Parts: sequence; structure tokens; C-alpha cells
Amino acid sequence: MEVTLLGTGSPAGLPQPDCPCAACAAARGSRARAATALLIDGALLLDLTPGAALAAARAGHSLVGVRQVLLTHPHDGPAVELPAGLPSAGRVPDGRVLTLISGHRVRAVAMDHPGTGYEVSSPEGDRLLYLPPGGAPAGVAEGRAAYEMVVADVVGRPDAIARLRAVGAIGATTDVIAVHIGHEVPGGPELDRRLAAAGARTVPDGTTLVVGEYHAVPDVPRRTLVTGGARSGKSLEAERRLETFPGVLYVATGGTRQGDEEWAARVDLHRDRRPGSWRTAETCDLVPLLAEDGPPLLIDCLSLWLTDAMDQVGAWDDAQWRESGETALRKKVTELVTAVRETPRTLVAVTNEAGSGVVPATASGRRFRDELGRLNAAFAAECEQVLLVVAGQPLVLRS
Repeated sequence: MEVTLLGTGSPAGLPQPDCPCAACAAARGSRARAATALLIDGALLLDLTPGAALAAARAGHSLVGVRQVLLTHPHDGPAVELPAGLPSAGRVPDGRVLTLISGHRVRAVAMDHPGTGYEVSSPEGDRLLYLPPGGAPAGVAEGRAAYEMVVADVVGRPDAIARLRAVGAIGATTDVIAVHIGHEVPGGPELDRRLAAAGARTVPDGTTLVVGEYHAVPDVPRRTLVTGGARSGKSLEAERRLETFPGVLYVATGGTRQGDEEWAARVDLHRDRRPGSWRTAETCDLVPLLAEDGPPLLIDCLSLWLTDAMDQVGAWDDAQWRESGETALRKKVTELVTAVRETPRTLVAVTNEAGSGVVPATASGRRFRDELGRLNAAFAAECEQVLLVVAGQPLVLRS
């Protein structure tokens, strides 16, 4: 089954008309994207967009053989002119199955957002799932075989990918293609990096893909360390790296602080930002969690874990530090780093970048800075990917 992506952009396209944002300004040439539309084996057109016939011609195809045109979402703006010879566009009621004369079967999938998703099966049995912009399946039965290809709004609805992964509809070899791409994310390498973290990719307009043909699925780093200064956006970046995965365990090492309203507000902000399917554990006992099999872990953050570890060994007192605290802390750090090396789980950890600011005025403050620097270096050495976040912009230090 061949799928030609006549467009891969949001309904308004990219760049959006009259939009002055930086993403739209950079969306030129191969980075420009028309509204998403799929031509399947020359017989089925999913979503009718302006210039569809011209887009097909540029890709080396024709719409002459199209026998069915299906819409996935309400189309705003003026009516789109129907190219000569094409059948009228329509939508299939949720749950209904449409069999085309070409042998393709199309099943309408109910969405949690206005629109309809379509599962398309080829005469040979390959299966494609196409979801509308802003849409996620309202319900997916467990136990179904994984799709060969999923074409969806990965950037706008990462939770849709998580839902499909949770029930096995997206497997290790599923080719996940991101479409409906707007100006919410900068294009180029930044878009590719975000999609790779989700195990997805995007392609230029006019690309023809073969459903079921082997394609190297982007490798998702199993262990990632995200570092950066205060309010740099490092926690948000860490959360983005796991937002397409179900059942993530968010490990908060800061715990609760009775009577501290500022801290409570920060905790609430983080909780409101997380997907509803994630669980939370407030603990600094990380080694047992790393040793267990289970869903991905997001640890936020290592600097608070270190604070707790230094409290336990009495590291703030100079005499106790010299007598036993330094040795005891080194043991705790070694145990943690060893657990990271041996963990079977996908892991994303957040830490604070040490040593880039004012030199602490106290011996204990300088001790904490030094030990955090050592911890970060040891932890990073065990991670496949290390990111530095500056002003909300992630810089890849290791990949």
C-alpha cells in the first residue's frame, strides 16, 4: 500500500498566512507545508485540500483514479473547489466499514475531538491509521495487532500516541509519521529531535511511503539527562521526552514542604502539566525504582536527591564531613550511578547545572556545588543522551 503525503501541515498550512512568528518566518522552501492530505494507492484521498490536484502532479501522481474522498475534520474557511472527475467528499459514520472497489477497507474510528479517524487496510492486509488534527482515539480495544503505519498529530496530541502504545496499537516496528504540523514548534533539527524522542518522524510534502516496508524507527534514548539553570525550561523539556509514552512514573525528589506556599505553587504547576495517565512518587529512594522493570521513569531532580543524601550523611558539618560524611556520600552516589547503568527502564532525569553562577559564600555551599558537579558528570556518563537547556532551547551535548 503506497501513501503519498500531498501535504503534512496544519489546516492553515505552514507558514500561516500573515503570521509574523519565527517558525513561520523560517518555513520556506522544503520547510513549507501545505495542509495535510493523503493519497492512498491512487484510489483513496483522505482530506480534500486546496491545490490537491497540483500537489499530486508534483509528486508524480494523478487524482484521475480516485474512487473515494473522505474528510477527517471540519474544514473552516471558504469551500474547497472539487477537482474535475473526483467524487464528492464525505465522512464515514464512527464504527462503520467502507469497502472500496479497489479492495481497500476503511473503518471510521471515533475521536475525542471533532473529526473522524480512518483505519485503512490494503487488499494484502497492511494497516494504516490516520488521525485528524487535534484528535486522539476515543477508545482503542486492547489486544489488536500493531499498525504498520500511524499518521497523526504527534506534536499537538502526544497523548494519542501514548494511548495507542498502551494498547499495543503502536509497536516497536510501527512507522509513526507526524503530520498537521503548524508553527507551535520550530522546524528543522528541533522538530526532528522532538519527534525522534517520541519514536516518530516527519517527511516533506509529496513524499510517497510504502506501508509495511521496513524503515528504521527513530531510536528513543533509553537514558537521558537534562541539565540547565534555574527556570531554563529543563523540567518541561524532560516531560516532553516522555509525553508519548503511557504510565510514566514521575519521581519527585523534593517531597512536600508544610507551610511553604511558593513551593506548593511550583508543585501544583508541575502536576497540572503532566498527562493524566502518569503516576507520581515522592521519594529519594531511587535505587530500588531503577532496579525494577516497569514503565519509564522521570526523575526531577538530582540536585534535591543530593540535598537529601547530604542531609543523611551529615555533610553540612565540616568535622563530620571529614570524618565520615565524604566517604558515605561517595558510596551513595556510586550506588545510584551503578543503578542507572544497570536499569532496564527508560529513564529521563533532571538536574541543575552547577558552577556557572556566583561562588557560594560558605564552605557547605561550595561543597554542595562541587558534589553536584561530580554527580552530574558521573550520571551523564551513563546516559545515551545529555541535553543542556538554555532560555528554553535544548542543546544536545551527547546523542
